[in-house]
Amino acid sequence: MKDSNSGSAHSQGAADSSTSSNFIRNKIAQDLKDNKYGGRVHTRFPPEPNGYLHIGHAKSICLNFTVAEENSGLCNLRFDDTNPAKESQEYVDAIKNNISWLGFAWNGEVRYSSSYFAHLYGFAGQLVKSGKAYVCDLSADQAREFRGSLTQPGKNSPNRDRSVEENLELFERMRAGEFVDGACSLRAKIDMASPNINMRDPVLYRIRHIEHHQTGSEWCIYPTYDYTHCISDAIEGITHSLCTLEFEDHRPLYDWILHNLDIESIKAASDLADFDGDYVLPEQTEFAKLKLNYTIVGKRQLKEMVDTNVVDGWDDPRMPTLAGMRRRGFTPASIRNFCESVGVARSDSVVDLGMLDHAIRDDLDKHSPRAMCVLRPLLVVLTNLAEDHLENLDMANHPKNEEMGRRSVPLSKQIVIDKSDFEEVASPGFKRLVASGEVRLRGAYVIKCDNVVKGEDGEILELHCSVDMDTLGKKPEGRKVKGVIHWVSRTKGIPLSVNLYDRLFTVENPESKDIEDFRDVLNADSLIRLDDCMAEPSIGNEGATDKYQFEREGYFCRDDKESATGRLVFNRTIPLRDSW
Repeated sequence: MKDSNSGSAHSQGAADSSTSSNFIRNKIAQDLKDNKYGGRVHTRFPPEPNGYLHIGHAKSICLNFTVAEENSGLCNLRFDDTNPAKESQEYVDAIKNNISWLGFAWNGEVRYSSSYFAHLYGFAGQLVKSGKAYVCDLSADQAREFRGSLTQPGKNSPNRDRSVEENLELFERMRAGEFVDGACSLRAKIDMASPNINMRDPVLYRIRHIEHHQTGSEWCIYPTYDYTHCISDAIEGITHSLCTLEFEDHRPLYDWILHNLDIESIKAASDLADFDGDYVLPEQTEFAKLKLNYTIVGKRQLKEMVDTNVVDGWDDPRMPTLAGMRRRGFTPASIRNFCESVGVARSDSVVDLGMLDHAIRDDLDKHSPRAMCVLRPLLVVLTNLAEDHLENLDMANHPKNEEMGRRSVPLSKQIVIDKSDFEEVASPGFKRLVASGEVRLRGAYVIKCDNVVKGEDGEILELHCSVDMDTLGKKPEGRKVKGVIHWVSRTKGIPLSVNLYDRLFTVENPESKDIEDFRDVLNADSLIRLDDCMAEPSIGNEGATDKYQFEREGYFCRDDKESATGRLVFNRTIPLRDSW
């Protein structure tokens, strides 16, 4: 994938859902009416490359790119890469890949906060020279103690009244690498008694002698997120800085930093240096993040699950990461439609996972061809067919969409049905095959079970059945056969393995404070592996799709990662019905 995508933000194969109004769309409409930013709408998606994107990020991605597109604006992709200890190029590449997969294209080249390090250092010097920043020698623990609490004001650092000259000299020595990690930091001089803890002389720079994935060893001091974010927005000419609610208390600091710098110097460093209109500083607006029940999205816990092998990597299909959801079979359209249906609000709430399930079922039902796959095979010998019998039956790929075409399904003397579709003695409500009973094979004939072959231990090994050859496409005469089951030719079917995925957690809120260890609420049945499955041969045809509704079983997606080892593997995206 190229790093450069020209033009405005746009979605490729955009979702069909209609655009719903929300307070952010209303605010942007008012700003355009007031010509606040010279008629511009410019947003950004600013992930930190310290993990893979998850379903919560999808809401922010869709919001930022969509509101820009709706207003003929631009949306940047900017990596907030100010903490190299937790970041990597792997995460950078995965994030770019996920955004493109969702169907969005960012404006121009990929941006990095690290590209602005020289500007950020210069602006920090500007704050020092104006007496609004100082070098502090307190350790992290001491600074935390001096900071106070929600009910108690903080105390001034002993270094708060250093002279401008001394602060400039110390800051330059920090930059030159003369101090060890944690020896000192650069802090803003605001108000240690502020009721907003974020305004109590927050740290702007800290010392980290560590290699950076973009700048190498060029820097040994790194700016904090709060300091970097607002200036990066201003440099890129962002108009609407859309953040989740946890940053609401950080907004006064966002504004303080920008309004205490020389605006002309910001414009001179920005992409709008040649902009004819008035240069207006960006504003931050907060919205509620996406929270799903039965789901953990905290990056620390997700990384712990990966590192301790609770799951098989960031793209494990049970993970709420976009990489995992993609591998499981979720489609970009289903995720975009889900995010649109959830909406954008100012207050936190928990969304039921059933809404996401509905979005993917709805999309796959419309676009997935049908095929038959037997997950737990039971051999059936059709006794009145010749040994070399081979009959190709014509079936529709989709019952409601003739444009999806038709397929040929072979019927041979030996077939397999699912073990759950046979009972010697029918239990109440059972309407499939029983001893001496009849059932219809999907798209084929009515068969009757004449004999049950068992092993020495009593296990059913195979069924001997006869075929009513006069029932292809019509009802049998003189009797009713209610049950219809799926089947696959044993000799012509394709062997494959199937992964049956389910929710990773058994409780609605696995992030609850009452749960000491998320491992205590893991779902032991979140993955069931079946290795003896058999599917009709059409799924192996040249040009075959990777997604199917396996009739009566659910929606499945070919796992290209596992299938690359030689054996075909399909993942269940979701059952036909909600088992929860």
